Formats: sequence, C-alpha cells, structure tokens
Amino acid sequence: MTAIIGFLNTIFWGYILIYGLLAVGLFFTLRLGFLQFRHFPEFFRSVLRSPEQDSGGITPFQALCTSLASRVGTGNLAGVAVAIALGGPGAIFWMWMVALVGMATAFAESTLAQLYKVRDEHGQLRGGPAFYIARGLKAPWAATLFSLCLILAFGLVFNAVQSNSIAEAMQGAFQVPKLVTGGAVALLAAVIIFGGIRTIARVAEYIVPFMAGAYLLVAVYVLIVNYDAVPGMLALIVKSAFGLEQAAGGIAGAMLNGIKRGLFSNEAGMGSAPNIAAVATPNPHHPCAQGFVQALGVFIDTLLVCTATAVMILLSGVLQPGSDLTGMALTQAAMTAHIGDVGRYFIAVAIFFFAFTSIIGNYAYAENALTYLKLATPAGITTLRLLALGMVLWGAVQTVAVVFDAADAAMGMMASINLVAIVLLSGLVVKLLRQYLAQQREGKLPHFQASDLPEVAGQLDPGMWQAPRRG
Repeated sequence: MTAIIGFLNTIFWGYILIYGLLAVGLFFTLRLGFLQFRHFPEFFRSVLRSPEQDSGGITPFQALCTSLASRVGTGNLAGVAVAIALGGPGAIFWMWMVALVGMATAFAESTLAQLYKVRDEHGQLRGGPAFYIARGLKAPWAATLFSLCLILAFGLVFNAVQSNSIAEAMQGAFQVPKLVTGGAVALLAAVIIFGGIRTIARVAEYIVPFMAGAYLLVAVYVLIVNYDAVPGMLALIVKSAFGLEQAAGGIAGAMLNGIKRGLFSNEAGMGSAPNIAAVATPNPHHPCAQGFVQALGVFIDTLLVCTATAVMILLSGVLQPGSDLTGMALTQAAMTAHIGDVGRYFIAVAIFFFAFTSIIGNYAYAENALTYLKLATPAGITTLRLLALGMVLWGAVQTVAVVFDAADAAMGMMASINLVAIVLLSGLVVKLLRQYLAQQREGKLPHFQASDLPEVAGQLDPGMWQAPRRG
C-alpha cells in the first residue's frame, strides 16, 4: 500500500499537477482576458458590497474568510521557509507567478460552483465541484470519486496534520503536553463544527482578519525597520529566479520549489475553495461575483501572507550558505532575529491560529461533499464531525507522515478530476464573465437569470437563479 501511494504521489505531484495546474492557470488567464489584472478592483467590490440576505447562505466576506481559513495554514509559515531553503530566494518570484495565474483558475472554479449550487432540504445552500461535475458534465461517477477524496483529505487527514503542528508548537514554546493540546483543540473545534456551516463562517469572519492582519503588521514592521535592505532583497529574488545570482537550487530549483509552494498554498484548481464559494449569497446576484471573491483569496494567501513570511526570512540574515535551517525552525529563527525571544512565542501563537482555522475550514468543505453523496443526514453529519475531531486528537500525538502521503494522493486525484472538469466547462465561465462585464458597461448592477444560459437548461437547481430569496 505504501508503494502504491508513493507511486500515485510521484505521478500526481511530480508530473500531472505541477504542470497541469500551471497550464490551466495560463489557459484561464488568456481565455478570460487577463481578468486578474484588468478587473482587480472588482475583487474588492464583490466582497465589500452590502450582503444580500438569504436564510440559507453566508455573506461573501464570510465565504472569503472561510476559504482563507483553509488556505492559510502552517504551510504559509513552514512551507515558504522550505521553498527558500531548497530553491533559494528566487523561489518567491515563481511563487508569485503561479499565484497570479492561479487567480484566474480560482475565479473559474468558484464561478461554476455558484452557477450549479443547490438548496438542501433544510434550505441551506450547498455546492462545489461534485455538483458541476455531475450536472454540467453528466459524470456522477467522477463527482462521487471527487467527493470521497475530498472527505478523506480535507475532512479527516489534513486536520490531523494541522493538529500535529499546533501540538508541536505548544510543546516547544510553552512545554504543554501534546495530548493536552490535542484535547483542547478538539473540544474548541467541536463547539464550532457542531454549530454547522454558518457558525464556522461566523467564527472565520472574526478570527481570519485578526490572525492575517497581525501577521502582516509584523511583516510591515520588518520592512520599515529594514527599509534600506528592501531594494537589494527584491533584486536578489528576481536575479535568483533566473539563475543570475548564485543561490541554492539554481534556476530549476527556484522554479520548481516556488511553483510547488504557490500551488500547495493557494489551492487554486484543487477544487477545495469552491465548496464554500457555493454556500455564499453573492452581491451582485451573479455567479461571477463569487469568482472574484475567491480570486482575491488566492491573492491574499500567496501574494500577501506567504510573501510576509519570505520577507521576514530574507531580511533576517539567519539564512546563510551551508545553513541547515529549514521549515518552521527557519521561520522561528528569522522572527527571533527581528523581535527578540518573543518571536518564538509569536510564531507558536500564529501556528495555533493558522492551523486551527484550517481545521474548521477543511471540515466545512467535507460537509458539502457529504451532501452530494446524499449522506448528510443527522447521523451522517454527526459521524463525519466525530471522525474529524478524532483525527484532531490522534494527529496531536502521532507521526502523520504515512497518512499524510495518503491524503496527498487523494488530493491529487480530486485536483486532477477538477482540472479536467473546469477546462471542459470553460465556455460557460467565459459567457458568464462577458455577460457580467456587459451589464456593468451598461451601467447596471449585474444580475443573472437561468434563462440567460439556455445550454444549461435542466441542469440548475429550480428557482435558484431567479430573484434572491430573502431570509
């Protein structure tokens, strides 16, 4: 079994996804007319407009925060450090590049998730790749496989990995036993998870801006204090990216590690964030509105939070030739160099918030997949919640490497299915964007009706794309 999992990960992450995710990002960047550059202000307008009221949905801001809760995890601290240690400063340049094209991919998948969303028997909005794969492509077998992989990876195993990171950090900084940390995290997560999607969204709405804001403020402080070294740092990043500066990994190492870090962090094309994008009530009443919101999520995750980690490492001076520092140890050493011993505790607290919000965000995705499988009964949802919490407790005290490899294989499978689906459905995304922009040019607030896309007749949830339902 270990050999099979290793083989699948080599195929998925060594070949298919590294090139596939990048190629699909470039495809949508070109096909959507460079929307991430030409319509960047619309990303913010789609989040900041007064939310429409819907008793079964969440606000665009809550959807953004919940997707960021999942995207922004320990990888933003440790993963960036690994990329720099292995690929040199140039890895950051390629991380930026993959995020820029990934914004177009995130727009496409979340727009489709909004288009094909449904309302369950309790009036709750649901949706995600499984729904547009089954309804848009008429491939329910692929949608079922996607859902099972998502539940395994995001609903269960990745929560163990995040819990493990929290337990390690708390033990290292405050000498708290791992089992105690695991129990406390599981109890806290239970209070939120058992409240359902809307409770998760409300909690994310408060915690995510706080955690990301505090982290970015420290990065701004570092930039101000070291302002004279910033031009040299930027020049080093660009030179190293193209092999013009001697650095670890050379141009090939910089490109490979930067692309991997960007893809793993922002999740564009993975099919994860669309599960929460579908739950939002967009304003304006158009699928593209959530596409813009989730594209902004990629920008915040990689171009802001990951860059903040990179800045603090590169301006600290702790990464010297021959140094064996990497991962979280490198990030902690950099923070200590900037703000003293308190930096070690700051990183431990940051890990807690980043990883904990990932746990509740990941669970939200899995609940949507359970809905597609028609297993979202009270017993089914309770079972999923207990399993997820059990993985949190287990992950705090166990080495999760083997299980994490299995989750990587599951995520590789779901991402591959999703990439094929969004490319095949790309024509719908293009039509929706053109309609949205045309209505804007006419001075109208964009509004979508199901009759605007006759080719999807019979595929959409009845009554979903008429007048917004008021709560």
